[in-house]
Amino acid sequence: MSKATTETPLMQQHRAIKQRYPDAVLLFRVGDFYETFGEDAVIASQVLGITLTKRNNGAAFSSELAGFPHHALDTYLHKLVRAGYRVAICDQLEDPKAAKGIVKRGVTELVTPGVATNDKMLEHNSNNFLAGIHFTEDFAGIAFLDISTGEFFVAEGNSEYIDKLLQTLKPAEVIFQRSFQKHFKEVFGSRFYTYTMESWIFDEAYATESLLKHFNTHSLKGFGVEELHHGIVAAGAVLHYLKDTEHPNLQHITSIQRIDRDDYLWMDRFTIRNLELISTGNGDGNNLHKVLDNTVSPMGARLLKRWILLPLKDINRINERLELVEFFIKEVDLRSKLIQHIKQCGDIERLVSKIPLKKINPREVLQIARGLRHIEEIKQICSTAENEYLKRLADSLNGCRYIEEKITREIIDNPPVAVAKGGAIANGIHAGLDDLRNIATNGKEYLVQLQQKESEKTGISSLKIGFNNVFGYYLEVTNSHKSKVPAEWMRKQTLANAERYITAELKEYEEKITGAEEKIMAIELDLYEKLLLELQDYIAPMQVNGNVMAILDCLLCFAHNALHFNYKKPELHEDGVLELKDSRHPVIERNLPVGEPYIANDVLLEPATQQVIILTGPNMSGKSAILRQTALITLMAHMGSFVPATAARIPLTDKIFTRVGASDNLSGGESTFMVEMNETASIINNISSRSLILLDEIGRGTSTYDGISIAWSIAEYLHQSPHAPKTLFATHYHELNELENKLARIRNFHITNKEVGNKIIFLRKLAPGGSTHSFGIHVAKMAGMPPALIDRANEILKLLEKKHEDNQPAGGSTQTNLTDQVKQISTQKVQLSIFDAHSETFDDIRKMLNDIDINRLTPVEALMKLNEIKGLVK
Repeated sequence: MSKATTETPLMQQHRAIKQRYPDAVLLFRVGDFYETFGEDAVIASQVLGITLTKRNNGAAFSSELAGFPHHALDTYLHKLVRAGYRVAICDQLEDPKAAKGIVKRGVTELVTPGVATNDKMLEHNSNNFLAGIHFTEDFAGIAFLDISTGEFFVAEGNSEYIDKLLQTLKPAEVIFQRSFQKHFKEVFGSRFYTYTMESWIFDEAYATESLLKHFNTHSLKGFGVEELHHGIVAAGAVLHYLKDTEHPNLQHITSIQRIDRDDYLWMDRFTIRNLELISTGNGDGNNLHKVLDNTVSPMGARLLKRWILLPLKDINRINERLELVEFFIKEVDLRSKLIQHIKQCGDIERLVSKIPLKKINPREVLQIARGLRHIEEIKQICSTAENEYLKRLADSLNGCRYIEEKITREIIDNPPVAVAKGGAIANGIHAGLDDLRNIATNGKEYLVQLQQKESEKTGISSLKIGFNNVFGYYLEVTNSHKSKVPAEWMRKQTLANAERYITAELKEYEEKITGAEEKIMAIELDLYEKLLLELQDYIAPMQVNGNVMAILDCLLCFAHNALHFNYKKPELHEDGVLELKDSRHPVIERNLPVGEPYIANDVLLEPATQQVIILTGPNMSGKSAILRQTALITLMAHMGSFVPATAARIPLTDKIFTRVGASDNLSGGESTFMVEMNETASIINNISSRSLILLDEIGRGTSTYDGISIAWSIAEYLHQSPHAPKTLFATHYHELNELENKLARIRNFHITNKEVGNKIIFLRKLAPGGSTHSFGIHVAKMAGMPPALIDRANEILKLLEKKHEDNQPAGGSTQTNLTDQVKQISTQKVQLSIFDAHSETFDDIRKMLNDIDINRLTPVEALMKLNEIKGLVK
């Protein structure tokens, strides 16, 4: 007998559905439970910590089984998705009471990391993007869609640009052609959750048709993306994937925007990591986003992250933001009013996106109405303000008065969390609903009145109204009053000392009351669905509201930061000079111990006379901080933010490159030096006259003289480049100070220090001129190395310096000289301190060893000599 014939109809239905979704965990609705079977049950029990049991259909067939109550879906779903599983939710598609035979079931949603809409799966201050990539030989198109907000972006470029966008927008899931699996892993690594699809989906004609059909337009010109052929294919694949995962209701995706490389200041992924913009690479450390984020809405927090990673390059748009921040700083009253209103708007973008998905509950609908009222207030406040950009933003706001009033009128003040619980619709909206509610709630009162009326009419003082499941409502009369019962009453039951009757009026009322609850629910659901349908017409203007709120929130946040952290307005210009007065590192200064001031520094980079600064100074003295703060201040200015400096003249910058700190990519099979050279090559090959380059300790991953040679040649190359990029070059190779004498636009600077006794105090102040020491041994001492080790290191350093001076040839030191010096030092004093404890014995041993002629020693003599030495040590 085959397995199929021994399966129950339910299990046959399950198997048929599972075959269509083989790579997903299938949650199969059975009554009030979601069940999983077989391998899915094993996964569910492990991930969710629920009991795994066996389902036996006789001896012929058994299967693992694990389930949970249907109302706990939200609790368990996000755990499965976060564990990296695709989850197919299979629901009952008809009422089991009305079903003939087995209940119809089907998958109503396929949930994956990139198409999550459940609040528990989303972070309120981060987008949850699904990315689609269309690969060709040397080029790629990419699309990003956040189904929870409706934001849809498209771009195209080479692998480096695609990698930068993936690093910037950090999608939760990436889809691409199946044939490019190996290529994706080689280029972008394995840090993304990926899903591959058939290549026929990545067809331009099919993708264009999908997009035109979705947006209901004749062309894509209105979105400005019609020339991005590869990007269109990626966007089409994303829409196809959403249909594939049972997400047909996408009315909230109302437009598609291009991310144009030329619109934003470029930072490669090394720079994003090195500057610690969003994360520090070591978990929850401090970063620029954490320090700057004082937004009051989820929309603002998400947009701020994007502004940090995609700063503007258009000087007019930057100045527009800066002037509005300045305006907010002056207008204290207006600023505090706006903050209060934005705070109370809720997450407009995500609330609106739940409307077409039919996942919005009555409380959230009411929050939309409240938000619209606050938006109307914001529009009024901003429309009279004396700032053109603010007025323009206010003009695009729409209070959607009609739908706001309709929601307020139809939904009660404190609605239930789910419409199915009933009682969400206000009274006075539907006459039939009010009547039914009156019956349902005033039923007892009606029965009391009926009992009283019939008792008075018949004179039966002991008349009672009762209810049972067999007859429903009835009138009960004791035997002593039987004679008073009217002829029209119908007898239903005889008891030992009483009779039970029904009347036409009682029967009519019973029919009303028993169907009332179901009818009430049906009317409420119908009214709620009609309200949601009307709400759909307002999705686009409400999304614009959300975007404007996010912009205002970010600029108000910049004003808050400027006031609280003493940031000043930067001056952006196009003459190439970078001049910072009393500049500070925005992250470090916020994490100093209480009362400790940040040592501010002036920085000047000027293409004609001071294009390259060679920065030397002690380790741990703050060289890297000066490099980073210069980049962060430039970046903040391009975002439209005020900056941590008393004054800042910042040239319009197109690219920021950094090579800061050593970071092995050992898992990728690359050494520190290889990573360093890859990052530096990326810089050298992409510079322009508007670039800012920050290099820290280039060449330290290899031998000293190799390192000096590479660092020297890089500095020379950047100086001689026709682009003359502004460069800060921190190094511990003091030999590079020679470059100032050889090249016109290179200047030496160092971080000052003060020696007190045998201790070093880092003053963290930038000063002209080179430094001659790295103070590495002082740092080792501060780190707690043993005194004996520190003394020996100083001794070796003195000997090395002396040898270096004695052996210095005309052309400078060589690797061989250094090796010889080390050999000579090691023979002058063997460092093992155990010799000092038995100095006389070891002097004898040393003399004995020196007297031996190894070339004339036989093996037997060598063994005897070794035995003699061993005797001396005892």
